[in-house]
Amino acid sequence: MQNLAPIALFVYNRPRHTERTIKFLQQNDLAAESRLFIFCDGPRTASDEENVQEVRSLVAKVDGFKAVKVIERKQNAGLANSVIAGVTQLINDYGQVIVFEDDLVTSPHTLTYFNDALNRYRNQEKVMHIGAYMYPLKSGDLPQTFFYRAATSWGWATWERAWKNFEPNIDTLMQQFDKKKIAAFSIEHKMNFWKQMKEFKQGKNNSWAIRWYASVFLKGGLTLNPSQSLVNNIGHDGTGVHSGINDIYNVIINPKPITEFPSAIEENPIAYQAIKTFLTNRKGSFWDRIKRYVNQKFKS
Repeated sequence: MQNLAPIALFVYNRPRHTERTIKFLQQNDLAAESRLFIFCDGPRTASDEENVQEVRSLVAKVDGFKAVKVIERKQNAGLANSVIAGVTQLINDYGQVIVFEDDLVTSPHTLTYFNDALNRYRNQEKVMHIGAYMYPLKSGDLPQTFFYRAATSWGWATWERAWKNFEPNIDTLMQQFDKKKIAAFSIEHKMNFWKQMKEFKQGKNNSWAIRWYASVFLKGGLTLNPSQSLVNNIGHDGTGVHSGINDIYNVIINPKPITEFPSAIEENPIAYQAIKTFLTNRKGSFWDRIKRYVNQKFKS
């Protein structure tokens, strides 16, 4: 049997989301042969304590995996610090890791995809990240999987050789960018990746993901992605740390297994153009944006 990567699941104070995430993970083909590590962050405020405890009671009963280990923090570390510490711990112990947060539902084939890709590209230095999420793209010319520059954070995997390049210091990262790199990094300014970098520096977000993408980008790395998403984020209901209320990024999960992987280690230009087109038009018309804004205000 192949050497399966450990699964890191990061949870906090959303019992219903956590329950669904685990339910779908349990239905994965390789769940019973995989080790699951559940990292529980501590409560940030007294009002969080009840939900945090409910989540911990829930994960204490999880089965269906080769082994389950729950790691509980007494104090609140925050999502970014939790992810960085947990990923580093498992990378050091196992040399590879599959990562989920508590608001992701998966295909039954997601773990198989990750493990197949981890094995296939283990020694390809340029491949630094494997993502399971993909935008709802329109192009019908895409292969099952492709390489792309940006790293997605909704279900992902990596190796020790790649993670060692993670640079958490925002100043060290930002000083390596010029105008040309900023344009390439932000998909020709169609996505707010550079804005996220600036907002992290200003203390307006605490994203580990934007620093990881920047680390991959600056090393000239590539990410593997499915053309039809293997995960969907159910956290866009106002409950997430960085998620507002919207359905722009909702997808229909691919029900089929992934059987094809690219042999050429280079960014797929058709996929890049399809992603760029989606990002350009993702917010819809002026009236679509107005309706979305009103809906978010009403729900919040």
